[in-house]
Amino acid sequence: MENNKIKPELIKENNINEEKINLDLNKVDIELKQLDLEVEKEERRKKNLESWIPKTKLGKLVKSGKEKDIDKILEQDKKMLEPEIVDALLSIESDLLLIGQAKGKFGGGKRRAWRQTQKKTQEGNVITFSSMVVIGDKNGHVGLGYGRAKETLPAREKALREAKLNIIKINRGFEDNKDKSGEPHTVPFRVVGKCGSSRITLLPAPRGTGLVVADECKKILRLTGIKDVYSMTKGQTRTTFNLAQACIDALKKTTLMTK
Repeated sequence: MENNKIKPELIKENNINEEKINLDLNKVDIELKQLDLEVEKEERRKKNLESWIPKTKLGKLVKSGKEKDIDKILEQDKKMLEPEIVDALLSIESDLLLIGQAKGKFGGGKRRAWRQTQKKTQEGNVITFSSMVVIGDKNGHVGLGYGRAKETLPAREKALREAKLNIIKINRGFEDNKDKSGEPHTVPFRVVGKCGSSRITLLPAPRGTGLVVADECKKILRLTGIKDVYSMTKGQTRTTFNLAQACIDALKKTTLMTK
């Protein structure tokens, strides 16, 4: 009689194929969710702009469509007092920097986005939360903001508002000035930024190098559109607040300095 039992090799192959199919389906679900979130964000942004009633002269010009170039606004050093101006002229993305730390033995807690502080009063402990947000359009515009509040979400909203008002324009360049094919991908020359005891140096890097820099600075550089860079840091670099400010200070110098 013939043996009708299924071979174990076939069972293993079928299990492997099922796992691959499940992984592919999970990836598709994640991509669809991301697209849905992007669509929701865009619809929310449009609704906010439609309901926006500008109060400043610059805001009225942007709302009416007479002012369409944010680079011109930044070059003329016009004061932006309304964050909706940035929403109307740029398509930006945002990210939270990990400036806080969870409780842990001997100070070994994990990094987190909210920094919690408290003050002793006669009525008891008053707890406040602070956060830091970076925004950018991945095309040379970046902003950094810091916000504090008694709850986490208002702190994030304050930081996001300040980041939009503090947006700046930076210059990107090439590692080799003789070969300028494609889009600019790195800093145009060596720049140094300082804040407190933290100091960071950004150096041009060839294509494919990636961002050789601290994790929180990677978020800033990605949102500016810089893909390759070398870096050196000195001072108290574990203080994320100062390190992020130093990185922004270095990026500002790409427009002020000449090679």
